[in-house]
Amino acid sequence: MAPTLRLGVDLGGTKIELIALDGGGHEILRRRVQTPQDDYLATVAAVAALVHQAEVELGQRGSIGIGTPGAVSPASGRMKNCNSTCLNGRPLQEDLERALNRNVRLANDANCLALSEAVDGSAAGAETVFGVILGTGVGGGVAVRGHVLNGANAIAGEWGHSPLPYFQFAHAQADRASTGQHPATGEAILHPWPSPRELDAAPPCYCGKKGCIETWLSGPALAADHVRYGGEDLPAHEIAQLANAGYGPCSATLARYEERLARALAGVINLLDPDVIVLGGGLSNIARLYDTVPRLWPRYVFSDRVDTRLVPPKFGDSSGVRGAAWLWNN
Repeated sequence: MAPTLRLGVDLGGTKIELIALDGGGHEILRRRVQTPQDDYLATVAAVAALVHQAEVELGQRGSIGIGTPGAVSPASGRMKNCNSTCLNGRPLQEDLERALNRNVRLANDANCLALSEAVDGSAAGAETVFGVILGTGVGGGVAVRGHVLNGANAIAGEWGHSPLPYFQFAHAQADRASTGQHPATGEAILHPWPSPRELDAAPPCYCGKKGCIETWLSGPALAADHVRYGGEDLPAHEIAQLANAGYGPCSATLARYEERLARALAGVINLLDPDVIVLGGGLSNIARLYDTVPRLWPRYVFSDRVDTRLVPPKFGDSSGVRGAAWLWNN
């Protein structure tokens, strides 16, 4: 029997957000606090306090699902792969269950995004949904028939720490007839995946490797790429705004970003073949991605046509926390 009250918590690097859904999935409460920085015990206490306060206000207890920036290791029961590194190696689920005196379900935040949008969002009714987080970090999650796909190692969809499929921009004088043109910029492009320039510039990742998708497609990565090509030191959202206003250097930076996103998502399509890809995180607000990227990815997808849809999240920044609440629907 489905719980009457579902509480979802999004445990982010800068904020902890709670949402309460009634039996019909309607939001009845939302609260947010700042995440204690680099303090694991304070983070556990903050989540517990947020839940207790919500339940006092609502006058009832609920199920608790929590979206995290990593995953619970099936081998140890401890957190792994968190870019909020103070969580790594910690028994987060065990400590939260002790603090809250009940069972708690945890899932990666990208899995929560995929689940939320598959249940009643932009991908409602789709059989296979790939959820993408494009924010301070980059992540991916999979929902199949309205259920989260965890995988044997609890890393299904962990796309941000695969290597970027490399690609080379040609100079403008290259043979456009044989190479094709970038739909957004008209710049000549070559079809081979490897690019010596990108390989040489591949940024280091906090995971200890180099050139992960996260280091190319996160918000900070977009800003760093703009500087790398001689641009001003600007945050990602300002680069997008200036690109939309026609400022050449920012337009070029965003075009490179779109090309890389198309290549990376083409790899997902070739492997998973999802019905829908939903973008989340701050960069999902760049409206032109939903037009440009699907026009770029067919040349890398192993199919005569690509029917996968690329869509924004119906619930915006709330998708992750809603998905955490829906974990008790699985």
